[in-house]
Amino acid sequence: MKTLRIGLLWHSAAAGNLGVGALSVGNIALARAAAARAGLTPEFTLFGGRETGAAYITGPDIGMRVIDGRYMASPGGYLADVRAHDIMLDIGAGDSFADIYTDKRFAYIMATKAIPILAGTPLVLSPQTIGPFSRQPHAGMAAWACRKAKMVFARDPLSMDVLRKLAPTANARQVIDVAFALPFDRPVRPAGDPIRVGLNVSGLLMSGGYSGGSNDYGLGFDYPAMTRALITAFTAMPGVVLSLVPHVNAPDMPRDDDGAACDALKREFPQVERTPDFASPSAAKSTIAGLDFLVGARMHATIAAYSAGIPVVPISYSRKFEGLYGGLRYPWVVNAKGMDTKAAVAFVLDAFERRVQVAADIARGKPVIDAGLEDYTAALEAQFTAAAR
Repeated sequence: MKTLRIGLLWHSAAAGNLGVGALSVGNIALARAAAARAGLTPEFTLFGGRETGAAYITGPDIGMRVIDGRYMASPGGYLADVRAHDIMLDIGAGDSFADIYTDKRFAYIMATKAIPILAGTPLVLSPQTIGPFSRQPHAGMAAWACRKAKMVFARDPLSMDVLRKLAPTANARQVIDVAFALPFDRPVRPAGDPIRVGLNVSGLLMSGGYSGGSNDYGLGFDYPAMTRALITAFTAMPGVVLSLVPHVNAPDMPRDDDGAACDALKREFPQVERTPDFASPSAAKSTIAGLDFLVGARMHATIAAYSAGIPVVPISYSRKFEGLYGGLRYPWVVNAKGMDTKAAVAFVLDAFERRVQVAADIARGKPVIDAGLEDYTAALEAQFTAAAR
């Protein structure tokens, strides 16, 4: 079979943020399926930031490039690599195609899109959050990239609305988050096992955000107070075992590190279990799949639960939660600004008591997920076939 050289922009083979890793593993799995349908043998190169952890995406058909200033400027760097590929799939690290981060970050995000477009290498924006874009020239540049891309995939209805307004002529489609395709192994539970509840603690929200403020995201609830109240409530329940579940390992960024936040809470509440840091996104999902209930503040930890059929209450801090779960018509979400702390705690505990109903609501979303993944895979097959000509 003919080899198809696929560049994977803003993917990660070793990110401590397992959400970015879940997107990468899921997108590779779907791209492999699409290539097989097209009768092609894929070879992948992941393009992303520098990483220090052990790679969990490896293989003879996996290559990696580190995006930095020198690599982007070198004649033998990014441009040469783009020209050596048949197609580029850009996932924007999930939610980085926006102007809410630093201008330096936006410059890298845009430059890595502009070069394939100008070099004539087909660019596809894989399912991701689109926007927000609230200022110029950022919005204009983003609109240009969307119009010039071969296809743009939004992973939720809110992103699709942004995309329609930003670039109405773009070849755009709403599908679903590719992390729903992340493979996992469901643990075997012994008879008589207690009810197992997971609390996915966000180090970012426990520390108030990146800037050091107490509530950078303007949440309606006090996240640290809510977390402590939930720990107190669940540990008082007979027959329930509570585990703290990290999903972002970032020891070099203490404000963002879920593990450090879990360790601090474990010292404060020694009766809770603390799940060890995970070696890969699939390892995290496999552990989550062995729970009876999860409360999560990292979106991809909650996707891991949802896609494994585990009753879950996502704790939203941005519109990406509302966009994704709104598209699934899933009502069991603590919205960023819709509840105060007391109401949020009561909502979670009510969902726990009604977890059979929560599981049924998850099951109703499965056809939407299956259709979205199939739609994306079929579109990739067509793009791969065209790129291989």
